[in-house]
Amino acid sequence: MEFKDNKPIYMQIVDLCFHKILKREWRGEERIPSVRELAVGLEVNPNTVMRSYEYLQSEDIIYSKRGMGYFSRERAYEQTLEIQRKSFFETDLVELFDTMSLLNITIDDIVAAYNKQNSKELK
Repeated sequence: MEFKDNKPIYMQIVDLCFHKILKREWRGEERIPSVRELAVGLEVNPNTVMRSYEYLQSEDIIYSKRGMGYFSRERAYEQTLEIQRKSFFETDLVELFDTMSLLNITIDDIVAAYNKQNSKELK
């Protein structure tokens, strides 16, 4: 995974976990990679992954079963979707609208670009 400088690594790992949940690669009540497994796979310090997992636990997305590892919660998908949607509307969309204003891009331009992209994906 290629990490960016503009966001803490542990939050980029959280984003990766969110992505896996939203893509349903990690389903509710299924075991997810251990701290060590994920750290080795991402080539990061296990403490960084642990910090990510602590964040996910605080958001009630994953939980730990003593001696068995970490598991995604039954409602992990819904919980993640809610968190990501809120972040999109509060942060990403604000930045997008600012950029659109600076570049004189209209909603119609965005819709046209979206439709063009979707038609490419359907082929």
